Amino acid sequence: MKNRSIILAKRPLGNPKHDDFALQERELEEIHDNEILVKNFAISLDAGFRNWMNEDAGDEILPAMPLGEPVMGLSLCEVIETKNPEYLVGDKLMARFAWQEYSIGKPGDFIAKLPKDLSFPYSYYLGVLGDTGMSAYFALTEIAPPKKGQTVLISAAGGAVGSIAGQIAKIYGARAVGISSSLEKCDFLINELGYDAAVNRKAPEGQAEAIKAVCPDGVDIFLDNVGGETLQAAITNMNHRGRIVMIGAVTHYTSEGPPTAPNNLFELSSKEITAQGLMTHFRHDQYDDVRRKLEAWLSEGKLKSFEHKLTGIENVGVAFCQMFDGQNFGKTVVDL
Repeated sequence: MKNRSIILAKRPLGNPKHDDFALQERELEEIHDNEILVKNFAISLDAGFRNWMNEDAGDEILPAMPLGEPVMGLSLCEVIETKNPEYLVGDKLMARFAWQEYSIGKPGDFIAKLPKDLSFPYSYYLGVLGDTGMSAYFALTEIAPPKKGQTVLISAAGGAVGSIAGQIAKIYGARAVGISSSLEKCDFLINELGYDAAVNRKAPEGQAEAIKAVCPDGVDIFLDNVGGETLQAAITNMNHRGRIVMIGAVTHYTSEGPPTAPNNLFELSSKEITAQGLMTHFRHDQYDDVRRKLEAWLSEGKLKSFEHKLTGIENVGVAFCQMFDGQNFGKTVVDL
């Protein structure tokens, strides 16, 4: 059987570009004991994976991606052959495999079983009901739960995590303020997602002043998906004993040199700010319970999902590049 994959053709410099990736066809290998063969039917595009495309990026989470091999990423898939007693043919999974039509799951791979019967469109289980929705949920329920009336500031607010986080902040009675990359996206945040205010990070007066204008009483909680100058501007506007949840750092993944910001980290001490990182997969055991909570909010109309979708394995790299170029609203998914 043939298997088509998107491979890492070269190391991206800055934002990824189309020719950093290439379509490759290979013969599918046979599976061995304790392995499963799955057919991927949707690929999730997540900015964080840009980090591991760098040559020296290997860490305790993932190794650096090798050149000439399929790009790692999350997929929604179905088991079509199994030699592992924990999985049956027909099981639906959300897993960290690769940008390819078929994948072989091995012991130790990150795999989450999904309900047998999906109550919502399958792509939701990569977005609002997947890692991105759960990142927003854990950030605002476990790490930095807001009190009613507090101001929650969210960077990359029109993206996968941000589009859900703002809505969850509102569910808990907070004031939601989003940072985005254009006036069009700022309008989307307010008119479609229900944000109370929005900041264009390209505002001529600078991000710190733009945030201050819409957060005159300061920021109590900051959900950071970007890092860099945006994080610096948020710290400037944080209240005493404010809380920062470090979810992503797009600025740093794509930096072609040492980052110059933030340069005001002493304010974490002077304001007694708490900053904590978040990696959702460490909470794998809570996925089922959290998914049911998010499903309930969707059914009640308290939560909406927005997606940027393309179709075909050949468009996975294209979709990834579009996300970094700011062309997406909400979660980016490619149907296979």
